[in-house]
Amino acid sequence: MSPSASLLTPDTLDREAAALYESATWQRIVTDWTAAASPTTAPAPDAPPDTERWRALLSVPVDRLVADALDALPPPLPAERRLPGRLGAVLPDRLHAWRRVGQPELRPSVHLGYARLVLTEWGWQNAPYKLRDARGARCVCGALLAAHRLGYGSATTMNEAAAWIMAELRSRGWRDLIGPWNRAPGRTAADALALLDATIHRAAHAGH
Repeated sequence: MSPSASLLTPDTLDREAAALYESATWQRIVTDWTAAASPTTAPAPDAPPDTERWRALLSVPVDRLVADALDALPPPLPAERRLPGRLGAVLPDRLHAWRRVGQPELRPSVHLGYARLVLTEWGWQNAPYKLRDARGARCVCGALLAAHRLGYGSATTMNEAAAWIMAELRSRGWRDLIGPWNRAPGRTAADALALLDATIHRAAHAGH
Protein backbone atom coordinates (compact mmCIF):
# COMPACT_ATOMS: atom_id res chain seq x y z
CA MET A 1 0.00 0.00 0.00
CA SER A 2 1.28 3.44 -0.86
CA PRO A 3 2.12 5.72 2.06
CA SER A 4 -0.30 8.55 2.74
CA ALA A 5 0.48 11.85 1.04
CA SER A 6 1.40 13.37 4.39
CA LEU A 7 4.20 10.80 4.78
CA LEU A 8 5.47 10.96 1.22
CA THR A 9 8.94 12.25 0.47
CA PRO A 10 10.29 13.26 -2.94
CA ASP A 11 12.06 9.90 -3.19
CA THR A 12 9.00 7.79 -2.38
CA LEU A 13 6.95 9.85 -4.84
CA ASP A 14 9.69 9.27 -7.41
CA ARG A 15 9.53 5.50 -6.95
CA GLU A 16 5.74 5.45 -7.05
CA ALA A 17 5.77 7.50 -10.26
CA ALA A 18 8.19 5.02 -11.85
CA ALA A 19 5.96 2.09 -10.84
CA LEU A 20 2.89 3.83 -12.26
CA TYR A 21 4.70 4.73 -15.48
CA GLU A 22 5.82 1.13 -15.97
CA SER A 23 2.34 -0.32 -15.40
CA ALA A 24 0.54 -1.80 -18.37
CA THR A 25 -2.33 0.70 -18.10
CA TRP A 26 0.02 3.69 -18.17
CA GLN A 27 2.05 2.27 -21.03
CA ARG A 28 -1.17 2.02 -23.02
CA ILE A 29 -1.92 5.70 -22.29
CA VAL A 30 1.58 6.74 -23.40
CA THR A 31 1.45 4.54 -26.50
CA ASP A 32 -1.95 5.90 -27.54
CA TRP A 33 -0.78 9.50 -27.05
CA THR A 34 2.45 8.91 -28.97
CA ALA A 35 0.54 7.39 -31.88
CA ALA A 36 -1.92 10.28 -31.92
CA ALA A 37 0.87 12.87 -31.75
CA SER A 38 2.95 11.32 -34.54
CA PRO A 39 3.03 13.19 -37.87
CA THR A 40 0.49 11.85 -40.29
CA THR A 41 1.74 9.82 -43.18
CA ALA A 42 1.25 10.80 -46.78
CA PRO A 43 -2.34 10.31 -47.96
CA ALA A 44 -3.17 7.10 -49.76
CA PRO A 45 -3.35 7.26 -53.56
CA ASP A 46 -7.15 6.97 -53.49
CA ALA A 47 -7.60 9.57 -50.72
CA PRO A 48 -9.80 12.53 -51.66
CA PRO A 49 -8.06 15.79 -52.53
CA ASP A 50 -7.54 18.33 -49.75
CA THR A 51 -10.41 20.43 -51.10
CA GLU A 52 -12.84 17.55 -50.80
CA ARG A 53 -11.66 16.72 -47.27
CA TRP A 54 -12.19 20.37 -46.33
CA ARG A 55 -15.70 20.33 -47.82
CA ALA A 56 -16.50 17.25 -45.73
CA LEU A 57 -16.12 19.42 -42.63
CA LEU A 58 -19.17 21.40 -43.74
CA SER A 59 -21.36 18.44 -42.75
CA VAL A 60 -20.16 18.73 -39.13
CA PRO A 61 -22.22 21.11 -36.93
CA VAL A 62 -20.37 24.29 -36.00
CA ASP A 63 -20.86 23.72 -32.27
CA ARG A 64 -19.17 20.32 -32.62
CA LEU A 65 -16.20 21.88 -34.43
CA VAL A 66 -15.88 24.54 -31.73
CA ALA A 67 -16.11 21.94 -28.94
CA ASP A 68 -13.45 19.77 -30.59
CA ALA A 69 -11.17 22.77 -31.00
CA LEU A 70 -11.60 23.80 -27.36
CA ASP A 71 -10.95 20.24 -26.17
CA ALA A 72 -7.66 20.25 -28.08
CA LEU A 73 -6.41 23.37 -26.32
CA PRO A 74 -4.13 22.90 -23.31
CA PRO A 75 -5.54 24.17 -20.02
CA PRO A 76 -4.40 27.65 -19.00
CA LEU A 77 -1.60 27.84 -16.50
CA PRO A 78 -2.73 28.81 -13.01
CA ALA A 79 -2.94 32.51 -12.26
CA GLU A 80 0.23 34.07 -10.93
CA ARG A 81 0.73 34.73 -7.20
CA ARG A 82 -1.68 32.01 -6.07
CA LEU A 83 0.91 30.58 -3.64
CA PRO A 84 1.65 31.78 -0.11
CA GLY A 85 4.58 34.18 0.06
CA ARG A 86 8.18 33.42 0.87
CA LEU A 87 7.28 32.67 4.49
CA GLY A 88 4.94 29.96 3.27
CA ALA A 89 7.86 28.27 1.52
CA VAL A 90 9.68 27.54 4.76
CA LEU A 91 6.68 26.73 6.97
CA PRO A 92 5.95 23.03 7.67
CA ASP A 93 3.59 21.64 5.06
CA ARG A 94 1.05 20.56 7.70
CA LEU A 95 0.29 24.24 8.33
CA HIS A 96 -1.05 24.51 4.77
CA ALA A 97 -3.47 21.58 5.19
CA TRP A 98 -6.52 23.87 5.50
CA ARG A 99 -5.97 24.97 1.90
CA ARG A 100 -7.15 21.56 0.70
CA VAL A 101 -10.66 22.04 2.10
CA GLY A 102 -13.21 22.37 -0.69
CA GLN A 103 -10.63 22.40 -3.47
CA PRO A 104 -11.84 20.85 -6.76
CA GLU A 105 -9.97 18.04 -8.47
CA LEU A 106 -7.51 19.02 -11.21
CA ARG A 107 -6.05 17.43 -14.29
CA PRO A 108 -2.38 16.38 -14.00
CA SER A 109 -1.35 19.09 -16.48
CA VAL A 110 -2.87 21.77 -14.23
CA HIS A 111 -1.23 20.26 -11.16
CA LEU A 112 2.08 20.46 -13.05
CA GLY A 113 1.37 24.14 -13.67
CA TYR A 114 1.13 24.74 -9.93
CA ALA A 115 4.32 22.76 -9.35
CA ARG A 116 5.96 25.09 -11.85
CA LEU A 117 4.77 28.06 -9.80
CA VAL A 118 6.33 26.48 -6.72
CA LEU A 119 9.69 26.33 -8.50
CA THR A 120 9.47 29.86 -9.89
CA GLU A 121 8.23 31.52 -6.71
CA TRP A 122 9.87 29.41 -4.00
CA GLY A 123 12.97 28.34 -5.91
CA TRP A 124 14.57 25.15 -7.22
CA GLN A 125 17.21 23.06 -5.45
CA ASN A 126 19.07 19.86 -6.28
CA ALA A 127 20.31 18.62 -2.91
CA PRO A 128 19.66 14.85 -2.63
CA TYR A 129 17.10 13.42 -0.20
CA LYS A 130 15.74 16.79 0.91
CA LEU A 131 12.21 18.06 0.42
CA ARG A 132 13.48 21.65 0.51
CA ASP A 133 16.46 23.71 1.52
CA ALA A 134 16.69 26.39 4.22
CA ARG A 135 15.14 28.98 1.88
CA GLY A 136 12.20 26.71 1.05
CA ALA A 137 13.35 25.84 -2.47
CA ARG A 138 12.12 22.49 -3.81
CA CYS A 139 13.34 19.81 -6.19
CA VAL A 140 10.99 18.74 -9.02
CA CYS A 141 9.30 16.00 -6.97
CA GLY A 142 9.25 18.32 -3.96
CA ALA A 143 7.37 20.89 -6.05
CA LEU A 144 4.74 18.28 -6.95
CA LEU A 145 4.36 17.40 -3.28
CA ALA A 146 4.14 21.06 -2.28
CA ALA A 147 1.45 21.75 -4.89
CA HIS A 148 -0.60 18.82 -3.62
CA ARG A 149 -0.23 19.82 0.03
CA LEU A 150 -1.31 23.35 -0.87
CA GLY A 151 -4.59 21.90 -2.18
CA TYR A 152 -3.88 21.70 -5.91
CA GLY A 153 -4.87 18.18 -6.88
CA SER A 154 -5.30 14.86 -5.09
CA ALA A 155 -2.53 12.38 -4.30
CA THR A 156 -3.64 10.38 -7.36
CA THR A 157 -3.33 13.46 -9.57
CA MET A 158 0.12 14.16 -8.14
CA ASN A 159 1.27 10.61 -8.92
CA GLU A 160 -0.07 10.87 -12.45
CA ALA A 161 1.68 14.22 -12.92
CA ALA A 162 4.95 12.59 -11.84
CA ALA A 163 4.33 9.71 -14.24
CA TRP A 164 3.91 12.22 -17.08
CA ILE A 165 7.32 13.65 -16.12
CA MET A 166 8.70 10.11 -16.39
CA ALA A 167 7.13 9.85 -19.85
CA GLU A 168 8.80 13.10 -20.92
CA LEU A 169 12.18 11.99 -19.54
CA ARG A 170 11.92 8.62 -21.28
CA SER A 171 11.21 10.41 -24.56
CA ARG A 172 14.54 12.22 -24.06
CA GLY A 173 16.43 9.00 -23.43
CA TRP A 174 16.73 9.36 -19.63
CA ARG A 175 16.34 5.90 -18.06
CA ASP A 176 16.68 6.74 -14.37
CA LEU A 177 14.23 8.32 -11.91
CA ILE A 178 13.28 12.00 -11.64
CA GLY A 179 15.47 12.63 -8.59
CA PRO A 180 18.75 11.63 -10.25
CA TRP A 181 17.81 13.80 -13.23
CA ASN A 182 17.10 16.73 -10.90
CA ARG A 183 20.50 16.47 -9.18
CA ALA A 184 22.62 15.52 -12.20
CA PRO A 185 25.83 17.59 -12.46
CA GLY A 186 25.25 20.80 -14.35
CA ARG A 187 21.46 20.72 -13.95
CA THR A 188 19.89 24.19 -13.61
CA ALA A 189 16.60 25.72 -12.56
CA ALA A 190 15.97 26.60 -16.21
CA ASP A 191 16.30 22.90 -17.08
CA ALA A 192 13.74 22.00 -14.42
CA LEU A 193 11.26 24.60 -15.66
CA ALA A 194 11.75 23.52 -19.27
CA LEU A 195 11.06 19.91 -18.23
CA LEU A 196 7.80 20.92 -16.57
CA ASP A 197 6.79 23.05 -19.56
CA ALA A 198 7.33 20.13 -21.93
CA THR A 199 5.48 17.76 -19.59
CA ILE A 200 2.52 20.15 -19.24
CA HIS A 201 2.26 20.27 -23.03
CA ARG A 202 2.52 16.46 -23.31
CA ALA A 203 -0.11 15.75 -20.64
CA ALA A 204 -2.52 18.47 -21.78
CA HIS A 205 -2.50 17.34 -25.39
CA ALA A 206 -3.16 13.78 -24.24
CA GLY A 207 -6.30 15.08 -22.50
CA HIS A 208 -4.79 14.84 -19.04
